[in-house]
Amino acid sequence: MNRQVLLRNAVTAVPVEADFEVVDAPMPQAGAGQVLIRTLLLSLDPYMGSAIKSRHMSAGVKPGDLMPGEALGVVTESRHPDFAEGDIVTSRAGWQAYSVADAPTPLLTGMAAALSPAATKLAPDGRVPLSAYLGVLGMPGLTAYGGTVDLLSPRPGETLVVSAATGPVGSTVGQIARNMGARVVGIAGSDEKCAYAVDRLGFAACVNYKNAAWPDALADACPDGVDCYFDNVGGGILQGVMGRLAMHARIVLCGAMEQYNSPTVLPGPNLGPIVGKRATIKGLVVYDFWDRMPHWRRIATDWIASGRLTFKEDRVEGLDAAPALFARLMSGRNFGKALVAVAPDQA
Repeated sequence: MNRQVLLRNAVTAVPVEADFEVVDAPMPQAGAGQVLIRTLLLSLDPYMGSAIKSRHMSAGVKPGDLMPGEALGVVTESRHPDFAEGDIVTSRAGWQAYSVADAPTPLLTGMAAALSPAATKLAPDGRVPLSAYLGVLGMPGLTAYGGTVDLLSPRPGETLVVSAATGPVGSTVGQIARNMGARVVGIAGSDEKCAYAVDRLGFAACVNYKNAAWPDALADACPDGVDCYFDNVGGGILQGVMGRLAMHARIVLCGAMEQYNSPTVLPGPNLGPIVGKRATIKGLVVYDFWDRMPHWRRIATDWIASGRLTFKEDRVEGLDAAPALFARLMSGRNFGKALVAVAPDQA
């Protein structure tokens, strides 16, 4: 049988473990031109909180549907000449132990390629763990790369602020900007996370937004204002950072955690500071950079091997543990990239 996690309830606020159901389903069968994949590792990501409310561009999830998600697995049966048993692949397998996938279609690019049900064969060189391909070498890392390098383009000496600073996107943003010569200030949800951002990630400072006086702490950390802001949460934190913008600041809107957990779409912040500071705002969709994944993986692998890029994981074992970890992720209680070791004996 094939272990799966389905959405049980319609979710209107912060999801809880009881909103999901673990079931046994028939084992999938690979057809002509397909491969059967055993999931080793499953990625849990904040965008799924938007998907279960049918607000995400990748599609909505209704009660009774398999939860979507990116996974890393091993081919256990191949009916395609380009794949062999034992190949390591990534795919949009969803929250399940086994899945069937097609081979990639070469003509697909961008969003079509990112959301394709096809499997992508990896060629790990042993310098990084396989789990990195779902985090810093996967969608979160590419998000950070595209948003930081292409959209914000921080210059040496400028101050870049990033929210959700110790998550897989935020921590990578900060380290990329640091490697580009920027001064990085993080915003995170605990003193422990802030200490990690400074001591381990090399940020100049980090502000705990759980403290009521965090805007004052941000002002102290950014005496010359914020030149670049990478926003992962929206809402009140975005509004607070906008009050500290430097002239001609750049803002990238990436995540919207406050929206993901709200039963209704929240009103936007006051945009007056954007006008006053002649600032610019750009929206970030990772699918626009999908064709550059191989390029980013080469850069990031070298940085990891040389110690210029590090990452942290929040891992649980067994598919049954996925709902609890996702609930922890969506309430901001995780610390690092949320991963499920579906096959702990191999992952």
